[in-house]
Amino acid sequence: MNILFVGDIVGKLGRLALTKNLTSIKKKYDISFVIVNGENISHGKGIYQNHYDFLVNSGVDCITLGNHYKDRIAIKDYIDRASKLIRPLNLKEEFPGEGSKVFDVNGVKIRVTNLLGMAFSKIEVEDPYYTFLDVLEDDDSDIHIVDFHAEATGEKKAFAYALKNTVSAIIGTHTHIQTNDAQILNTGTLYITDVGMCGSYNSVLGTEINSVVERVIKHNEKAHFQYLDKDDTVFSAVVLKFDDLTFKGQEIIPIQIIDRRG
Repeated sequence: MNILFVGDIVGKLGRLALTKNLTSIKKKYDISFVIVNGENISHGKGIYQNHYDFLVNSGVDCITLGNHYKDRIAIKDYIDRASKLIRPLNLKEEFPGEGSKVFDVNGVKIRVTNLLGMAFSKIEVEDPYYTFLDVLEDDDSDIHIVDFHAEATGEKKAFAYALKNTVSAIIGTHTHIQTNDAQILNTGTLYITDVGMCGSYNSVLGTEINSVVERVIKHNEKAHFQYLDKDDTVFSAVVLKFDDLTFKGQEIIPIQIIDRRG
């Protein structure tokens, strides 16, 4: 069984990158299940219901979130009806929705769990490791994939090793830059520190360059991040290959496609 995990969709150009590439990638790699991180899909922060519907209609089977899970507050009105949407599991605040779900794919139970890291986080969360152990106690899935949405590379890698061979894959999200460390850990888990993003290629993490320079480098507090409507696009993802009988991870294949406007 082959599963596709697509990196953070950032704004309009992220949606365009997905539209351009998803169908052909699914066909090329014989994909049975598609997971997408959608926490940046609506103008760079959060997810509106129409963009949730866009992902579902595009052929996405599961949508994970991250630290921008509630930036579009209307999510509270529809998340309990959104069967393919998962918010972070280890929130301290009470929030609707679920942080871990099982999907039946032709008789194969695929669990997807969404977690937020703690290092450098502005959001107070429950400890992701100990929160996750509660999920593992009753988990009878065949394949278990974790979206670990975190800033620090070391936290992601240490978390993966701490879980030993209890999960099938740990995919890092949040930093929007695909890392060059896709591997099968010696614990048997498929792993990448960050899968990357889908969005504007000539940007800073999907955000218009000058607006980031003004805010981050020149410390102009009046500057606001901007998102382009036209640019080259990048599509970042990984293909996770599992044995059809044992469900053991066999391979993780990074994908990065740059589409030039011209």
